[in-house]
Amino acid sequence: MPQLLLLRHAKSSWDGSGTADIDRPLSARGRRAAAAMAETIATRALIPDRILCSPAQRTRETLAALMPHLPARTAIAIAPELYEPIAGDYRATIAAHGDGAGTLMVIGHNPAIPATALILIGAGDARLSSDIARKYPTGALATIVFPTGDWSRLSPHSGRIEAFLKPRDLDGADDGEDGD
Repeated sequence: MPQLLLLRHAKSSWDGSGTADIDRPLSARGRRAAAAMAETIATRALIPDRILCSPAQRTRETLAALMPHLPARTAIAIAPELYEPIAGDYRATIAAHGDGAGTLMVIGHNPAIPATALILIGAGDARLSSDIARKYPTGALATIVFPTGDWSRLSPHSGRIEAFLKPRDLDGADDGEDGD
């Protein structure tokens, strides 16, 4: 079954006044959480065939934490439309760039990451959906499976939530705050 991994970037730094939002890096806590999530992704064999990543510094640093755990064949694309998407969610980007991926990962931002998850989830553990609706902390990962592998035909409520992993629940991480 095709699988979508929706990863919100880890906690970013608000240090450095005058830094443009797109250029904000991860905080020290965010780097620890990204490393812990990367280890968990590898341990659980949630290895994507393709990754779509926002061009923001904090998303690219979150991706960098994953790199040591990815096979060389993993296709990675920096997708500018993931930074402040016009529609408020990532379905159009997934439809345009997901073709051919059995497991697709999107590394993005709040509120588009939880909006995408909630639009696509139609089945699975209702507590996980409720957790996503309540709070999708920085560094968190939702895993959603679909009955069809055609990402261009993704329809609302067609996926089943399999997992919702939060950095605060992982060893070696202390992320999970609301802030960017």
